[in-house]
Amino acid sequence: KVSFIADEAIFKNYKYRNEYIIKMLKNYCYLNTGLTIIYNGEKFFSNNGLKDLLEENIAEEDMVYPIIHLLGDDIEIAITHSKTQYSEEYYSFVNGQNTTQGGTHLGAFRESIVKTIKEFYNKPFEASDIRKSIVSAIVVRVEEPVFESQTKTKLGSTDMGPDLPSVRTFVNDFIKTKLDNFLHKNPETADLLLRKILQAERERKELSGIRKLAKDRAKKSNLHNKKLRDCRVHLTDAKNARSLESTLFITEGDSASGSITKSRDVNTQAVFSLRGKPLNSYGMSKKIVYENEEFNLLQAALNIEESMEDLRYNNIVIATDADVDGMHIRLLLITFFLQFFPEMIKEGHLYILQTPLFRVRNKKETIYCYSEQEKRDAIEKLKPKPEITRFKGLGEISPDEFKNFIGETIRLDPVMLDKSTSIEKLLEFYMGKNTPDRQTFIINNLKVELDVVEAN
Repeated sequence: KVSFIADEAIFKNYKYRNEYIIKMLKNYCYLNTGLTIIYNGEKFFSNNGLKDLLEENIAEEDMVYPIIHLLGDDIEIAITHSKTQYSEEYYSFVNGQNTTQGGTHLGAFRESIVKTIKEFYNKPFEASDIRKSIVSAIVVRVEEPVFESQTKTKLGSTDMGPDLPSVRTFVNDFIKTKLDNFLHKNPETADLLLRKILQAERERKELSGIRKLAKDRAKKSNLHNKKLRDCRVHLTDAKNARSLESTLFITEGDSASGSITKSRDVNTQAVFSLRGKPLNSYGMSKKIVYENEEFNLLQAALNIEESMEDLRYNNIVIATDADVDGMHIRLLLITFFLQFFPEMIKEGHLYILQTPLFRVRNKKETIYCYSEQEKRDAIEKLKPKPEITRFKGLGEISPDEFKNFIGETIRLDPVMLDKSTSIEKLLEFYMGKNTPDRQTFIINNLKVELDVVEAN
């Protein structure tokens, strides 16, 4: 039995997120088939390793073909392609460690997949067409692994161990043999994979003209991009101890971005300012990412056009006002990421910034409150007659005050998906054209916030 109890002297305002804990425990089970873990009475167990992991993260109806599951000594791989998502999605592990930033094993895997498939079909396919929409998982077991950061999120080892082949050779030989054999023995899967690659090729050619224009526009904008106030340290700086702190705040309007820009840590915190509400991208093709200037510049700032491997910031934080317009902008941005970059959410990079609704103070103390209950508690503590301020927007908070909300005591709500959530159905209901259904849903679930009048 293992217990973890947070030290309240260190963690002032904490709460356990079951979703994170359960995800971590499930990963342990996927990597150790036969292992049973019981957490709060719930049992976790896996018979099929990485195959079970992919089934947990992609719905069967979204798979182009059934999962290809390949097992070997010190290596295991699971592969499929998605019908709906655009970019690549990988789950990589080394000796049980979740290498969220990949490393030499993932690089070898991405390279080997392309080489093997080109040789199998005897076609000079583009690497991007083969890997587009791929959803896969890999685990390798390396002797005395070397990682590129203290958090062990990126493998740096070039060899499998002393007197053993290189990681690149080991992964390449395994995939070349096992995947080639599988495709020969399963012609239906091979045919479905070929169709998916040809579809990606057609879509790429259709987009080629507009992509070139968009890239040129993004390059020009990057020279004097007023939307982006960049930071010095990025997620790709794996050897920098602060790379995992790299954060991009997405704000709306000059007022809000101004407050954050003046109070941020210029080493690890960048700011991207939207001009008004972004487009509702539900149901649109990826063409819109290149045609729409806001989306194109955001994609360029994040550096995720080709894959998530080059993501520049570990934390993408949506920072909007806590009013109706702010909530709408949040929904539109989440829709954009769900539609075109769902792995951003699946890999735990997307957050909502919680900012205070009230400031309660007297001559001796100031308390920032994030809810009505916190406000009532603060009024009780600072009575008899504290001054109460309601913040209507981020621009109303001075830079000096804002430092408190994006520093060590920052409050972030992660945007998460669970297995039961179909991205397509989720977006169709909340962002589609079924207005009457949504009106009924709102009426049935409406909650009214009552103002509490304090009696003196």
